[in-house]
Amino acid sequence: MAVSAAFGGNVVWHCEVEKSVNKLLEHRFPEVPNLGDVSQVDWNSVERVDVLCGGFPCQDVSSAGKRAGIVPGTRSGLWTMFASAIEVIRPRHVIIENVRGILSAKAHRSVESGEGDLGEGESLILKAMGAVLGDLSDLGYDARWKTVSAASVGAPHRRDRVFIHAYPRRVFSHA
Repeated sequence: MAVSAAFGGNVVWHCEVEKSVNKLLEHRFPEVPNLGDVSQVDWNSVERVDVLCGGFPCQDVSSAGKRAGIVPGTRSGLWTMFASAIEVIRPRHVIIENVRGILSAKAHRSVESGEGDLGEGESLILKAMGAVLGDLSDLGYDARWKTVSAASVGAPHRRDRVFIHAYPRRVFSHA
């Protein structure tokens, strides 16, 4: 709702499988189709949007969770489905929300493409935020991000959230 207010747009579809969340979405957006399981959507067949907004499950990157990180097969591994949507839809703006733990959780990807290119050790594994920003860059997007405390916008708790605003990279020529 905040993204709709900020960009002046309307929700045209969403993807959600959790029953309790679907109940809320059906109440707030009764005429908006639910595309269901994000891993099963054919992004070539959905209505194009200028702003793509969403998140991916935080349990694997949250400091309150098991800290599995962004790994294929985990809930947070659904980030790759979000990235696939961005790649096909090519929106003018992408808004991503997640917990502060995305800044420190692991992505379980090597920094370099070859084993041991930079030496040995755990320190060469990307953090989850680095993986998300790297994937966005690979898709041709630049990004800005900010951590916002829920308390700073009137909530009775702190619960920090990271918001990423990604947009197509501008290519400058020196003509």
